[in-house]
Amino acid sequence: MHRLITRDPVSGGELIVTRLECPESGIVIEGQFSLGWLGRLTSEQLDFVEALIRSRGNVQKAAAELDMAYNTARARLDELATTLGGTPEGDGRSDRRQILDRLASKDISVEDAMRMLKG
Repeated sequence: MHRLITRDPVSGGELIVTRLECPESGIVIEGQFSLGWLGRLTSEQLDFVEALIRSRGNVQKAAAELDMAYNTARARLDELATTLGGTPEGDGRSDRRQILDRLASKDISVEDAMRMLKG
């Protein structure tokens, strides 16, 4: 059996399932089925979710299992939260990064950036 792919390799768009089959009973169901939240994740993100579940939510253990630094694992968790429509937990690093990116692209002034960073 092949591993589940969730994104179209050409366009990057979300894939849908059109056929479900039970090898045991031979039952086949055809239609258009969403992969749900799984369909929004990349293969790499799915690997991280799997490791996180195996480690019962312990990010440090998941990082060790995947042979990555703890900070990298925390960044992956923040990325997952954002992908699934949530907001990353933590000290607002992603918000600061967005503000600094906007400043670098001259979308906002230095004064606006300073005011936003101060909260």
